[in-house]
Amino acid sequence: MDKEYLLEMKGITKSYYGNTVLKNVDLSIKPGEIHCLMGENGAGKSTLMNILFGMNVIHSTGGFEGEIFFDGEKRDVRSSFDAMNLGIGMVHQEFMLIPDYSITENIKLNRELTKDNFVSRLFGPRLKTVEYAKMGRDARKALDKVDMNIDEWIRVAGLPVGYMQFIEIAREIDKTGIKFLVFDEPTAVLTESEASNLLRIMRKLADSGIAILFITHRLDEVIEISDNITVLRDGELVAKKKTSETTSREIAELMVGRKIELSGKEKKDIDRTKDPILELKDFKVKMPGEEVKGINLKLYEGEILGIGGLAGLGKLGISNGIMGLYPTSGDIILRGEKITNPLTKEMLEKRIAFVSEDRKEVGLVIDASIELNTVFTAMNINGEYLKDYKFFTLRDKKRIKERAEQMIKDLDIRCTNSKQMVGNLSGGNQQKVCIARALTQNPEIILVSEPTRGIDIGAKKIVLDLLKKLNKDYNMTIIMTSSELNELRGISDRIAIVTEGKIAGILQPEDSDANFGLLMAGKSIEEDRGDRDGNIH
Repeated sequence: MDKEYLLEMKGITKSYYGNTVLKNVDLSIKPGEIHCLMGENGAGKSTLMNILFGMNVIHSTGGFEGEIFFDGEKRDVRSSFDAMNLGIGMVHQEFMLIPDYSITENIKLNRELTKDNFVSRLFGPRLKTVEYAKMGRDARKALDKVDMNIDEWIRVAGLPVGYMQFIEIAREIDKTGIKFLVFDEPTAVLTESEASNLLRIMRKLADSGIAILFITHRLDEVIEISDNITVLRDGELVAKKKTSETTSREIAELMVGRKIELSGKEKKDIDRTKDPILELKDFKVKMPGEEVKGINLKLYEGEILGIGGLAGLGKLGISNGIMGLYPTSGDIILRGEKITNPLTKEMLEKRIAFVSEDRKEVGLVIDASIELNTVFTAMNINGEYLKDYKFFTLRDKKRIKERAEQMIKDLDIRCTNSKQMVGNLSGGNQQKVCIARALTQNPEIILVSEPTRGIDIGAKKIVLDLLKKLNKDYNMTIIMTSSELNELRGISDRIAIVTEGKIAGILQPEDSDANFGLLMAGKSIEEDRGDRDGNIH
């Protein structure tokens, strides 16, 4: 092995049941380097990391071909404990924290510090005393390294997601002898300021000598923070680049194998002289962390209304409240009908579809197939995809399979077949299944929250182009809630900015960056185009 590198993975090849998902992939990372691993969802990034961490899914399916060298020696990593003992840690995209435990207890989980006492000397080490004071000091030291000024004994439950991400990092750097850290989409759930702080912490860790492998789909972060980039496509290594010698556009094109053009939406004439298809009056939502504090908003038939704003200030609460997932007050007026205290089943029956920002808990049945997830709502709410045998009904397996396969083709869902369990798909492909389920409901209005979170640029284009196509070809009315302002500006007819649970104002996509920035900061803009309550015509 070249002693210059801390990690070298050479000629890595992996197949699942005859399907090759990695083919002769190399990866080399130096101490103190921030190295970005790029690729579309399904490109093989997760499989490569599973190999590095010795995960059971690799060794129970025939292992892999190739070699791993770490810290100058060839290694046989058979489990996550082997990886941890080498000094390899991982900050996961999905949080691995126990809510009812304190920050300290989460940081020290399975590595608790103990000391002997009279009872343990007689009856064995399982009865040792936990050294809470020493654990607290260690936790405080780890939290200080990530600049987290928070009491180390506070319970994790109820903390903002940004705090949880930094606790995950603190837990990894508290481990003895950590030399290599993998960050898997760490900024996907963070606000812009939190993401900026995280990148600063990553650079601080790298400067201390820790090697960092950064997996992200945010190309601006790649250019800002990384030293080198490795790009995978369809399980193969397609490029190794010095970050200083490439651009975000070139990276995007390498990832998908074609030129990427995130085109804007065609200008559409919306008839706002008619009654709105959906109107909110003094609408309030008690959604923890995303409370809506009384808004007035009109949605007109055939338009795409974007809802933006910083995390935690109420933008996600609007769609969740409309769907009855959290307690509400005020009125929803849908096609002239007043609705108070909406119920989820009721809103689905009224042909409103919802793609939640929480795909794991709300959007999907993780341990069910793509087929079942695709038709689940249409089957249960509309009674579709069923065969009626007079005294009983059964699923129409043929139609279900045909629909799922059509959605797999249209949305480019990367899978083995339509019967694959959704829990085995990558995050981006799970997101596409959420959209497939919503579309199969044949809605008149679709509410989509953070539809591109955690998915690659190629998948983003598919999702955004699909929403524009549905709007253009079928006059579908859409509310898209997103933290990605550029995406909102590329797809929306109007954009409502939410601050402190209120609508700060509504802008046109072509309005200036300064105006968007002012509204997102909670400052008003004097305009002659309409009021600040959303009643713009």
